[in-house]
Amino acid sequence: MKKIIDHENLSNKKVLLRLDLNVPLENGLIKDETRINKILPVIKFLLSKNSQIIIISHIGRPKGKINKDLSLKPICENLEKKINRKVKLIDDNIFKLTKNQVFQGSESQIIFLENIRFYKEEEKNDSSFAKKLAELADLFVNDAFSCSHRAHASISKITEFLPSYAGIQLDTEINALKKVTSEIKKPIACIIGGSKISTKIRVIKNLIPKFNYIVIVGGMANNILSYKGKQIGNSIKEDNCEKIINEIFESSKKYSCEIIYPLDVLVGKDMQSKSQKKEINDIKKNDMILDIGPKTIMKIQNIIDKSNTVLWNGPAGYFENPNFANGSFEIAKAIIKKNKSRSIYSVVGGGDTIALINKINSFDSFNFVSTAGGAFLEYLEGKELPGIKALN
Repeated sequence: MKKIIDHENLSNKKVLLRLDLNVPLENGLIKDETRINKILPVIKFLLSKNSQIIIISHIGRPKGKINKDLSLKPICENLEKKINRKVKLIDDNIFKLTKNQVFQGSESQIIFLENIRFYKEEEKNDSSFAKKLAELADLFVNDAFSCSHRAHASISKITEFLPSYAGIQLDTEINALKKVTSEIKKPIACIIGGSKISTKIRVIKNLIPKFNYIVIVGGMANNILSYKGKQIGNSIKEDNCEKIINEIFESSKKYSCEIIYPLDVLVGKDMQSKSQKKEINDIKKNDMILDIGPKTIMKIQNIIDKSNTVLWNGPAGYFENPNFANGSFEIAKAIIKKNKSRSIYSVVGGGDTIALINKINSFDSFNFVSTAGGAFLEYLEGKELPGIKALN
């Protein structure tokens, strides 16, 4: 896979740059700038090389139709302030644009094409649409790892028509994920949470042969406790997961991977309750498990302490209520502590996990934080992502 940072001469080259700027918008205001901040290195690199940058991105799911509420205009304005450069948004029909027209009459080095998903051809991975995009530039750069699990025109098909390169962020993300999938430094632990075990089962199955510890927390852990014959009261639980859980434990025995689940918990009568600590055998029928307890926290801290690598995806409890946020915060603190001593390599991903670490202003306290969502999980499942395959 060729990297843009290794390109010999980018001066005056028109670079078609695919980014993921799918940020949360509310009444035209950006609610989370994380994804914009992560693309700044590739923008600054290309500007330093005197390239002309044509940015492709999307917001939301307009389903091939123009929706002014999903315009990239707020992103352009935000980026302008961040880099102190003029950024121009052009909403001309891409099929009518020519390479010479893109920067015509503009003093800006950076042009945004309007939301690429306004075109139905994008999600259909249409070859003629990809070719038309390619005609606007000299080379293509994919710096949108988080979109690379999509076989879309501006992600995978376009590489058939232009010299194509991996961007800085994409390359960083793949290198980080290799350290928890193929270039592992053991002992290695995975702390995995969330509400549904079925959405993470392929990740768990793929990691068990490679990992020393799989720690299951959050709503997922309730299924484990129920499988073990424990009372879980009114706690969230998926139906028909016994076979899945049995496969996890059978596989863990085969590969000598220790599966850890809660020893004690914090419960409430509902999600707005105050917390009450309980041993696993003391849970009542009207209790709702909403966080891990102190014994479980100590067990996880000990695992983190003896690990050289840790992957964390999913909070330990309902952290939106501060009464049930302690487990997740303590996991974060334990990883951060080892990071400071440079005795661990940490990869963190998942929307809720990112919201949690942003809440405690610790985004930069981990070796790598992935905002990739679906692509992050699919890579961990061992799948070949269309966008990465296209670059290879």
